[in-house]
Amino acid sequence: MAVLSTKLHSLLAFTLLCAVLAAGDFDALTASVAAQPQAIDPALLNAYKWRSIGPNRGGRSIAVAGVKGRPREAYFGAVGGGLWKTTDAGNNWAPVTDGLITSSSVGAVAVSDSNPDIVYIGMGESCIRGNIMPGDGVYKSTDAGKTWNNVGFRNSDAISKIRIHPTNPDIVYVASFGLYYGPSEERGVFKTIDGGKTWKRTLFKDAKTGAVDIAIDTKNPNVLFAAMWEAYRIEYQMSSGGPGSGLYKSTDGGETWTEVTRNPGMPQGMVGRIGVALTAADSNRVYALVENEKGGLFVSDDAGASWKLMNDNRNVRQRAFYYTHVFADPGNKDVVYMENTSLFRSTDGGKTLAQVGQNTHGDHHDLWVDPDDPNHVVNGNDGGGAISFDINARVPNWSDQDFPTAQWYHVITTAHLPFHVCGSQQDNSTLCVPSNTTAAGGGGGGGGNPPVAPYQAGGGEPGYIAPHANDPDLFFAGSNNGTFMTRLNRRTGEVKEVGAYPRFFSGEPSKDVKERWQWTYPIIFSYVEPNVLYTSSQRVWKTTNGGDTWEAISGDLTRHDPKTMQDSGGPITHDMNSPEIYATIFALAPGKKNVNVIWTGSDDGIVQVTRDGGKSWTNVTPAEMPDLGRVSQLDGSSFDDGSAYMAVKKMLLGDRSPYIFKTKDYGKTWTKIVNGIPANDYVHTVREDPARRGLLYAGTQHGAYISYNDGDQWLKFNNGLPDVPVSDLIVEDNAIAIATHGRSFYVMDDIAALRQFGQAPLTDVAVFKPASATRGLDRPIVSYYLKTQPKALTIDFLDARGQVIRSVTGQPPAKPGAEPANGGGGGGFGAPQGAPMTAGLNRYTWDLNSTGVVTFPGMILWGATQNGPTVLPGTYQVRLTADGVTQTQSFQVLKHPLRPISDGDLQYQWTLASRIRDKVNEANLAVIKIRRIKTDIAERIKDAPAEVRAAGEQLTNALAAVEEEVYQVKNQSGQDPLNFPIKTN
Repeated sequence: MAVLSTKLHSLLAFTLLCAVLAAGDFDALTASVAAQPQAIDPALLNAYKWRSIGPNRGGRSIAVAGVKGRPREAYFGAVGGGLWKTTDAGNNWAPVTDGLITSSSVGAVAVSDSNPDIVYIGMGESCIRGNIMPGDGVYKSTDAGKTWNNVGFRNSDAISKIRIHPTNPDIVYVASFGLYYGPSEERGVFKTIDGGKTWKRTLFKDAKTGAVDIAIDTKNPNVLFAAMWEAYRIEYQMSSGGPGSGLYKSTDGGETWTEVTRNPGMPQGMVGRIGVALTAADSNRVYALVENEKGGLFVSDDAGASWKLMNDNRNVRQRAFYYTHVFADPGNKDVVYMENTSLFRSTDGGKTLAQVGQNTHGDHHDLWVDPDDPNHVVNGNDGGGAISFDINARVPNWSDQDFPTAQWYHVITTAHLPFHVCGSQQDNSTLCVPSNTTAAGGGGGGGGNPPVAPYQAGGGEPGYIAPHANDPDLFFAGSNNGTFMTRLNRRTGEVKEVGAYPRFFSGEPSKDVKERWQWTYPIIFSYVEPNVLYTSSQRVWKTTNGGDTWEAISGDLTRHDPKTMQDSGGPITHDMNSPEIYATIFALAPGKKNVNVIWTGSDDGIVQVTRDGGKSWTNVTPAEMPDLGRVSQLDGSSFDDGSAYMAVKKMLLGDRSPYIFKTKDYGKTWTKIVNGIPANDYVHTVREDPARRGLLYAGTQHGAYISYNDGDQWLKFNNGLPDVPVSDLIVEDNAIAIATHGRSFYVMDDIAALRQFGQAPLTDVAVFKPASATRGLDRPIVSYYLKTQPKALTIDFLDARGQVIRSVTGQPPAKPGAEPANGGGGGGFGAPQGAPMTAGLNRYTWDLNSTGVVTFPGMILWGATQNGPTVLPGTYQVRLTADGVTQTQSFQVLKHPLRPISDGDLQYQWTLASRIRDKVNEANLAVIKIRRIKTDIAERIKDAPAEVRAAGEQLTNALAAVEEEVYQVKNQSGQDPLNFPIKTN
C-alpha cells in the first residue's frame, strides 16, 4: 500500500475534521458539554448492524463432542464464541447458540449416544488461565442444537464435564467447578434422572473443591469415576492442588462415592488436578493422569483397587492446571491419549508416546473417540475443533480450523485506505485485515487496488499493536512475557527488537522481577506528536526514535501490595508467566490534545496523571474504585485535556459489576457512569467518539453499548453480535472496529448518521447528513428515517449548480419469504437498484455514478458499461421526497489522495464520459423509437389493403436496416458478441 506523507496525512485529517464538524454541528471546538440530546428512537439503533470481518482463524476450545451413529456431525465449544456444529465432517462449521444463550464461554459438551438429538453444554472454563470467562450454567437441546434451555447451575462459574448415561438420556452427570475466586456450594458432582429438571449433588468435598472430570463405564453404567480439584484463580494468583483434590469411584450410578486417591500405587503427598478415563474394551482398565510431585499417568487393571505409575514424562504433566487430560480408546484397552501442548497417543498402555496432533493447532484440551470407529476422533485445542478419520496413521490428517472464533486482546486501526484492523490473537500471532473484508471472504484492496490478504504485524499473541500515524506500514507490537517489542517495516520486511527493558523472565514472582511487564502491556503512540511512543511496566517509558533508546518518565505508579506479588501456581506446580505478573500499568492514555498529558491505570487499582510530560505525577484514583480493581482501559478526551474515561473490572475477585468512570477535572473528581448496563456485565473498554461530544461506546462481557449523554444512560448496541465479550473498541473516521474475545473482529460501518441521532426531534421524514466519500475508495451512504412507509419515494443527487445528476425511485419492501430487491440498503459496498422505503431507518448507497445509459429490452453488449460517468470531487446534495415531503442534506465527494491525477484530467474525463453517454443514449433512444414505430406499423397494416401492407413492410425494412447499423440485433445470448460484429452503440 502507498504511504501518506506527513503533510498529506495532516491535510486529509483536517479535511475530514472539517467535514465531520460541518456534517453534524458536533460542537467539537467548544469546552462545554452539549445540551441533553433527544431520546433515541430504538428503531434508529436497531437499523445498525455489526459486520463480521473475520479473520477465519480459530480460537481456543476446551470442549468437543462427536455424535455416535452420525460420523459427519460434531460440536466444539469456543471459549468466548459459543457452540459450533458441523454436519459435513468439519468442512464447514456454524454457530448454533447465537441469540439462544446468555454467555459465550463453552467449557463442556456432551451428546447422548442413545438419542443424538439431545445435547448438553456447560458454560465457563475450568482450564483456569488468566483470561478465563465465567459461564451461566448448563444448557440442554433436544433438537440437535436448534433450540436451548438453561437447566441449572447459574451460580457456577465453570462446568468442567458433562457425561450422559449410555442408554438412558434422562440420566446425566455434571462436574461443577464452582466459583473461580473463592468458596461456593455449587461444587462437586451432580446427577439428574429426569433430563435436567432436577439435580442432586452426590459428591461434595468442601466449598473450596470443585469437580473437574467424570468417566462412565459404558458396559456397566453404574460404575463411574470422578476427579475433585481444589483450585482457584484470582486477579493476581492461581493455585492448583490441596487437601480437597482426589479421585473417587461409584458403583451405584453415582449415588455414593468412595475415594481411591490413596489406594496402593497412587502417589503420596499433595494432589492437584486429575484426569480419568475408562475403556469399553475392559471395565477393569482405568487411566488416571495425576498432578503430584511424583505424578504422571497411573494405570489400574482391577477397576481402581490398585495402581501402577506407567509414565512420568513431564510432557504429559507440565502446566498441570491447564491440561491434565486423558482419554481411552473404546476398542483397545492399551490405546490411550493424553493432551498437553501436544496430543499424544500410546498403543502400549501409556508406556511410550507418539505425537499425533502435528497437522492441527497446539495446546490440546478435549478429545472424543468414536465408539463405532476409533480411527475417527474430534479434538479441541487452542485453534478450535478439529476432526480426523485416520488417527491411527503415523501423521494423521485433520480438518481445517478456518472459522472466526479468534480471541483478540486489543484492536487498533491503521491509516491505510481503506483502514486495516489489527490485533493480537490468543495462542496465535498478530494479524491485520482490511476493514472491507467479510468473514466469508477476502479483503478488498479499495479503489481498484489489489486485494490485501491478512498479514502479521510483528510481535506475538498477547499484546498491543501500535502502527505509526504517518507510516501505516510501520508497526510496533508486543510479545510473550512482556520481554519483547518488535518494530516491523512491512514494506522492507525488516524486524528489530526494540523493547524498553529486554530482560527475559519466567518462573519468577512479581516481587523478584525488576521491570514488571504484564502479558498484554500497553504500547501506544502519542496522538499529538507522531514520533513519541509510550509503553509501560510498573513505570511509563518513552521513545522518540522508534525504540532505539528509551527513557523512563515515571517511578512505580502502582499499588504494589506485597500480598499480590507472590508465587503463583499452587503447592505442587508453580506457574509464573506474564499473566501472573501483577502490580503493573495495565492501561495507558496519552492526551488527545496535549502531549504533556498522560493517564495511567494499574491492574491493582491505581490511577495517575501527569500534566508536564512525566516530570510529576498525581494519584487521582477515584474514591469509588473497587479494591484491587483492574483498570482495563483509559481514554483521554478529544475535546479537553482534563477529561478522561475509564473501564475497570474485578471479575476474578468475585465482582462482576460494571465500572465506568469519567472525570472532567484531571481526576480530582470522578463520576461512575453505568446506568443501563446490567449488574453482572463487567466492562472491558470505553471510548469517546472523537467527533461528537458526549457520545460514548463501551465493550462489556456481553456485547456493546452506546451512550448519547456522556454516560448518564447506556443503550444496548448489539445488533449483529452474538453474546460475546468485546475486549476492545476503536473509532476510525466513519466506522467503529471491535475486538471480541472469541468471535474475531467486527466493524460498524457509516456512523455519520449515528452521530446525529438525538441532535434534534425526529420528524416523520428525516435525512441525515452523509459522511464525505472518496472517489475510488468508498461511496456515500444516505441514511433516512420514515415514520411510516410512504406510497412514493424519490432520491435525487444534485451537483453544486443544483442540477439533478442522478435520480432513484423507492423500492417497496419485499414480500415475506422473497429475496430483497436491492442489495445496498444495509449500507454495504454495493449499490441497490431502488431505494428502500420501509418504516424506520433506511439506507441507500450511491455508487457515485451520474445518470446512466438508457437501455432497452433484450440489449446484449460485450464489455460495455451501462453506468453513468463517475461524478467529480466537490459539494453535492441529496434530496429525498416521500409523499410530497422533501428533505435535503449536503455532503462532500473527495479526490482520492493517493492517485496522481490532476483536476484538469478529472474534468476532461467527466466531459468525455458524459459526451459518450449522451451519444450512446442517442443511439439507444433511436433503437427504442424505431421499435415503437415498427410495432405501430405492424398494428396498422394488419388488416390494410395489399398496397398499404407493402408500403408498411418497405418502411419496416428500411427502419430495420437503420436499427441493425445502430445495434447488433443478432445478439441473443451473453457471448453472441464474440460471433457478431459490434455496432454503433
